[in-house]
Amino acid sequence: MALASFTARFKQFVTPDALRSYLAEFISTFFYVFVVVGSAMASRKLMSDSATDPSSLVLVAIANTFALSSSVYIASNVSGGHVNPAVTFGLAVGGHISVSTALFYWVSQMLASVMACLLLKVATVSQDVPIYTIASEMTGFGASMVEGVLTFGLVYAVYAGGDTRSGPLRSIGPLVIGLMAGSMVLAAGPFSGGSMNPALAFGSAVVAGRFKNQAVYWVGPMIGAAVAGLLYDNVMFPGHVSGRVNSDGTTRV
Repeated sequence: MALASFTARFKQFVTPDALRSYLAEFISTFFYVFVVVGSAMASRKLMSDSATDPSSLVLVAIANTFALSSSVYIASNVSGGHVNPAVTFGLAVGGHISVSTALFYWVSQMLASVMACLLLKVATVSQDVPIYTIASEMTGFGASMVEGVLTFGLVYAVYAGGDTRSGPLRSIGPLVIGLMAGSMVLAAGPFSGGSMNPALAFGSAVVAGRFKNQAVYWVGPMIGAAVAGLLYDNVMFPGHVSGRVNSDGTTRV
């Protein structure tokens, strides 16, 4: 009986629609990570000291803005365009996506990030894949707080950008999300890197083989995402239910 129940539930998450949503998350996350990590590698190649050159930060922030806006847009009608395990977690906490679907999304996002970084490593033989690091004067706790605040802003923008009550303004939701991400990179890039995305930090760390302070890019963003989702649904708009879980386990805000 238990096996039959498990089999029936599992089949709900391997339907053609569900599989398309996982593939959409893989594709959008792949190109997002490819552009963000690739832009960091490009700035390092073009500038003698990209670590201290402000133009390098601006380049990465602009790339982040364009890449995230585009990646969210191309996947929004299929999977919701999460492109980020923290966003998926924030939406799961708010009840906008099932836990099981969130786990499948995580697998797609993490695999896509690793594959994108691996491709960059293979294609640019002479360059190492950069990893996210915290400033020498910062502690891991402080960096986690920074990443948590950044991710709170990003996930709050995801909720607001996908809110059906926005009317015609909802069409610019992906652009707003991208602009929020880019501005966050400008604000915190020199301190914590401005990842806001566990998959982004994980993929580069796997390919580079360096996992120092990796917890910073998981703990902070997950807490920030959860708080943003709960605040938006239960404080800003209490009692309003929008975009809850569909029968196939997927949904948009």
